[in-house]
Amino acid sequence: MQQDSTRNPLDFSRDIYSVSRLNREARAVLEGGFGLLWVEGELSNLAQPASGHIYFSLKDPAAQVRCAMFRSKRLLLGFKPANHQQVLVRARVGLYEGRGEFQLIVEHMEPAGEGALRLRFEQLKQRLAAEGLFEESQKRSLPPIPRRVGLITSPTGAAVRDLLTVLERRFPALPVVIYPAQVQGQHAAGELVAALDLANGRTECDVLILARGGGSLEDLQAFNDEALARAIRRSAIPVVTGIGHEIDLCIADLAADRRGATPSAAAELVSPSAQHLAQRVRACEQRLRGAWTRDLAMRRQRFAAAERHLRLLHPLDRLQRRQQRVDDLQRRLATALERRLAAVRGRLDPLALRIRGVSPQGELARRRLILGALERRLDEAMERILDAHGERLARAAQGLEARSPLATLTRGFAILRRVPTGQVVTDAGQLVPGDHVDVRLARGSLILEVVEVVGEKYGGYP
Repeated sequence: MQQDSTRNPLDFSRDIYSVSRLNREARAVLEGGFGLLWVEGELSNLAQPASGHIYFSLKDPAAQVRCAMFRSKRLLLGFKPANHQQVLVRARVGLYEGRGEFQLIVEHMEPAGEGALRLRFEQLKQRLAAEGLFEESQKRSLPPIPRRVGLITSPTGAAVRDLLTVLERRFPALPVVIYPAQVQGQHAAGELVAALDLANGRTECDVLILARGGGSLEDLQAFNDEALARAIRRSAIPVVTGIGHEIDLCIADLAADRRGATPSAAAELVSPSAQHLAQRVRACEQRLRGAWTRDLAMRRQRFAAAERHLRLLHPLDRLQRRQQRVDDLQRRLATALERRLAAVRGRLDPLALRIRGVSPQGELARRRLILGALERRLDEAMERILDAHGERLARAAQGLEARSPLATLTRGFAILRRVPTGQVVTDAGQLVPGDHVDVRLARGSLILEVVEVVGEKYGGYP
């Protein structure tokens, strides 16, 4: 009878994972799904084995994660890590296959502080960017010839003097209004927001400049405030920033309609000039730089993805995982030996007390020899026990393989089941001519029709 290739009533195939395969594929998913991450937390459970790698936990008040930093990266550290130290790490997500433990592979570590400020900056930047707060399409163009310029800055700082000097040089007839506010300190962000709202309420200026001089990352925190960024976006008057130096980038710069690299550059952006063509060239240059930056970022992302894929295939990565496994086994072996020696010492302590009570030197030497012999016998007994258990396990595996139904099928036997009930047929009397049976072989199966029942006719097989 021809087999129906479109229908298999009994499908016994299963994709069964081993633990090793499951951990290996889970590790690939984790490492492929995450790029390099910045994580801040407190060091704990710090261990530094002889291999030169370091293992530790990174925790916060609610959770913790295991971390590993291999020797090649640890040698680049500029400080000595210690428990209870607050740190910021750059790491990739991984899985230690030997124990099925989620972990971070740390590439870089630094003490928390300025790094924490940069982390908060990046988190706020990403969140506001996701809301569309920095979209160029929402930003307003600057008036070519403003009627009046408003300066939001400290009236006593160097920035206001630079602004006034540049405005006076480029367009002396341009009126200027100063809205004083603190640019550094705990209340600086609130005063800057109030000055922005005041300028919008008075509507006496065509463009506003938000500026301050250079400083450290901590000094510029007032311009990384979420409320200030939202105040800039809701302003009805275009806002230009000139904060710090060219390398200083703040949330206010991203939210503003235009950014000047310095207060002087911001003044040049808002003030008209006879060099209009030069301004257009600078505008084109800025657009080209932005496009180049975005293209470079995209290429860096593609390069990072290719680098992560290559790292998965690199022999050094496999070697590091094997070294981590060796370190783990060494720790477990040392712990087991300590427990075993403690147990042996516990049995020998009463003998030691009796020896100290009698205190003959000869007996003491003899006891020491006995102790050495016992330790050797203990080691030999452990080896014999391990060998015996290994042999028993091998014999059990062979017996299990011999009793496997699939092994029976490979010797020419088959399993018969009635169609469509699936009942196993063990007696010819269970069938009548015209019945259909599914014959399961070592490889594949057949659907057969019963033409004659020999066993029933002759009363069973001889």
